[in-house]
Amino acid sequence: MFRKYLATLAVATAFVLPSIVAASEHGGDVAVAQAYIKEIQSQEKSYKDAHKSAFFKELAKGQHPRATVVTCSDSRVHTNMLDKTPEGDLFMIRNIGNQLATAKGSVQYGVNHLGSSLLLFIGHSSCGAIKAASGDYSTLEEPIKKELDAINIAKGVVNIDGVKTNVNNQVDAALKEWADKVKSGELLIVGAVYDFADDMKLGAGNLNIINMNGETDTAKIRDMSVPAKKVEHGHDHH
Repeated sequence: MFRKYLATLAVATAFVLPSIVAASEHGGDVAVAQAYIKEIQSQEKSYKDAHKSAFFKELAKGQHPRATVVTCSDSRVHTNMLDKTPEGDLFMIRNIGNQLATAKGSVQYGVNHLGSSLLLFIGHSSCGAIKAASGDYSTLEEPIKKELDAINIAKGVVNIDGVKTNVNNQVDAALKEWADKVKSGELLIVGAVYDFADDMKLGAGNLNIINMNGETDTAKIRDMSVPAKKVEHGHDHH
């Protein structure tokens, strides 16, 4: 019952970019927060109880994530669509507009120091950051404007087109940053769109890969996706 109430209230209480663009402000509700923290604690206990102590001992040894993932802060985009067991596998970085420029240190850490083999940029349909960046955001708070300034898309662009352009821009920037790793076969850089609105007409909920190491041709991307050999990832919890 609470979840239905929370979902109904979300439009009025959540901090989401589309509402920011409309220059409206919505306050939260401490009562909602208090109820939700109880739910979070309950869910975490269920999660803990579902795993054996060996699971947490393995996590405590360190991390060697196969993928560094840069995605939007949007609450509709989460790891459960990518990996049923993301612990130790996904080094997650979230920001307005799934950008490299505004989170470069975190991305460098994932690629250079944790040794991720995959750098994945994920945009999504109905993106508030893209809506904002393609319009007039001059009245927003300075820190928000600073992040939106880094999104290089045309004004008035159709949202899904702006999403795809932005993803391709992130891949291009990453290819320049990690050209040596890509060339040596240490790193694969991929751009994708999580299309829960089916704006790309490929099916609602699809994660559509649109760029792989700078290649944007769908057929060629499909060929590039075939692994050359089987590689054991070594995560005991999978």
